[in-house]
Amino acid sequence: MWLQQFIINDIKPVNVNAKIGDLKLLFNELTYSHIPIENVGVYLGCISENDAHCLENELIVKDCNYALEGFYVRNTTNWLDVLETFAKNSCNIMPVLDEHNTYLGYYELNDIIGLFSETPFFAEPGSILIIEKGVQDYSFSEISQIVESNNGKILGTFVSKIESDVVQITLKIGNTGLNHVIHSFRRYGYNIVRGHEEDTYAENLKERSEYLKKYLNI
Repeated sequence: MWLQQFIINDIKPVNVNAKIGDLKLLFNELTYSHIPIENVGVYLGCISENDAHCLENELIVKDCNYALEGFYVRNTTNWLDVLETFAKNSCNIMPVLDEHNTYLGYYELNDIIGLFSETPFFAEPGSILIIEKGVQDYSFSEISQIVESNNGKILGTFVSKIESDVVQITLKIGNTGLNHVIHSFRRYGYNIVRGHEEDTYAENLKERSEYLKKYLNI
């Protein structure tokens, strides 16, 4: 999925020689969790609003290098990896660099989530099914065969949990009801964690929010 059209550059990185007090004023004007910091055009990292408010106003940003978080993505990074980087850093702004480490701007979390919600996993009508099996015992080829042998179509799937050698897999299935699919999974030794029919658009929207929060974990 092409993301470069979502790069925003209306807020320039703050210079490393700026005062923490000025940074706090900027945070008060914005809704971002972090603000990028630069030195002579070179991106150094981001400082979080929480860290900034714990520092004295008269301090200079360069004297607080220990507070900088060096996360970023490339302009060629795919959207799933961008989402993962957002989640790992608990932020709502993501600096974007090119292959020469030039700062290009940033992504907003809401824009990237919006792209995710437009994928067939969320946008198409279907049913959510959560199954689990031993880490060494499952295979996606087998899962696909089970669904398709019941005239179903997989609209999306991901590993949503791994714990104590048991893997949990979330499926979005279209083109069929769940009953026959669930019976088939049980015959193949899968445990059914949850099976939920989604027959209306409103119910689909509810599921989007729940699963996005679980995926991002922020």
